[in-house]
Amino acid sequence: MKRNNSPQSSGCLRIGRRRALRRVSAAPSLRAALAAALVLAGWLAASTSVARTWYVDDRVDGRPGSGSASDPFSDLQHAIDAASHGDRLQILAGRYEAVPSPLVEDLCGNCAEHRTPVRLTAGFRIKGKGLALAGAGPEETFLVTHAGYGVLFEDGTGSSLTGVTVTGGARDPDGNATDAAVVVRRAELEIRGCHIVDNDARADSVVVGIGGIMGREGAEIVVRECLLRRNGWDGIALYRGATALIADNVIRDGRGAGVGITWDATATVLRNDISGYWKGIGTFGASRAFVRNNVVHDNLGWGLIATGDSYLDAANNVIHHNGNCGIALWSPAARGRFVNNVIAANGWREEWVCPRVGAWADSGVTGEGFPVTHNLFWANEEGSVRDLPPIAGRDGNIESDPGFLEDGSYLPGAGSPLVDAGDPSIHDTDGSRSDIGIGGGPSAMRLPERDASEESE
Repeated sequence: MKRNNSPQSSGCLRIGRRRALRRVSAAPSLRAALAAALVLAGWLAASTSVARTWYVDDRVDGRPGSGSASDPFSDLQHAIDAASHGDRLQILAGRYEAVPSPLVEDLCGNCAEHRTPVRLTAGFRIKGKGLALAGAGPEETFLVTHAGYGVLFEDGTGSSLTGVTVTGGARDPDGNATDAAVVVRRAELEIRGCHIVDNDARADSVVVGIGGIMGREGAEIVVRECLLRRNGWDGIALYRGATALIADNVIRDGRGAGVGITWDATATVLRNDISGYWKGIGTFGASRAFVRNNVVHDNLGWGLIATGDSYLDAANNVIHHNGNCGIALWSPAARGRFVNNVIAANGWREEWVCPRVGAWADSGVTGEGFPVTHNLFWANEEGSVRDLPPIAGRDGNIESDPGFLEDGSYLPGAGSPLVDAGDPSIHDTDGSRSDIGIGGGPSAMRLPERDASEESE
């Protein structure tokens, strides 16, 4: 048979050989990829299959229980210890009393020297794993911690705490301890639908009390739809690289600040009602915060503060009836933006931490790097601003009665000057120019429906 030596046929042969070689050389990597995929699938299946729900009841019959629905554990910490990563603990209605454990941590959350040993007590402790702790509702399930670090989450991912009340903390004697009802270190935690209340026991030798929630090194926290009330220090405080989303909570009646973001922590703070603290929301150190659509009212000192090297972006908040000033700029190095806010009726008590005005800059602070635009100022005791350039009629700022609805919602009523008066680069959720105050911007509280007769007035 005559061999075909045409260039075309030899070219086809060479191409066929290259394809074959590619198939041969690709085979080991393909086999490795398939093996890795099988291992991953097996791991996912195994992790899904072992996750289970444990049950806990506060029965006092003396039996420890096995953790099943028909035979629940009787001790919450025992249930936590028995559970594996990814498990769910269904905590039935009842009152669960912690037995505090003494601990020494090697890092201090709020000391000038980070590597400072701190003595503390922990109530319930979740360490090295992520668990879902779910109560029967905050009116039904009570965790009484008797400790400085009431519920301590450490070194775990994917934890959640829902439907419980955390209460009854006891202040640690070591003033460096970042005591709180819930403390998070190097862990992920979502807290939703909880009451964190009445953690107000104090030690005579320590000025600081027990906070609501403290985020520490490596903490990643979400706090939603919770009530934090009558705790003995900050409502929520973030230290040392902690990050948090804090949204749709009521934070009231404590000492310190309602929300404090410090060191190099970061936070997004949305649609919270913050009142009854010494101070409202503050950024300190090198922290970063986006603070939007909150109502900060009836605190003793300032409503908002930016100091240190921090960055504060404050937009569409209502800062109303705080004891001294609405907002304080306490450092020339602080940067940020103050836009679309309502600052009204501040300055009702004797000067303490700042003058009784709407906005104030401390000595040496020019406000450069911190634009104040498209805000409404009204009825602040000693004027709209002090130690800042006049604002009336400049940069979109106005001085006028905000025309709130009379239902206490801080939303604009018919004919309010807040409507469509915000920064034109910020839009409401319907695409229109933003309103000033909590009714405006992309994170706005939902406005009530208005009937046709109201719109025509």
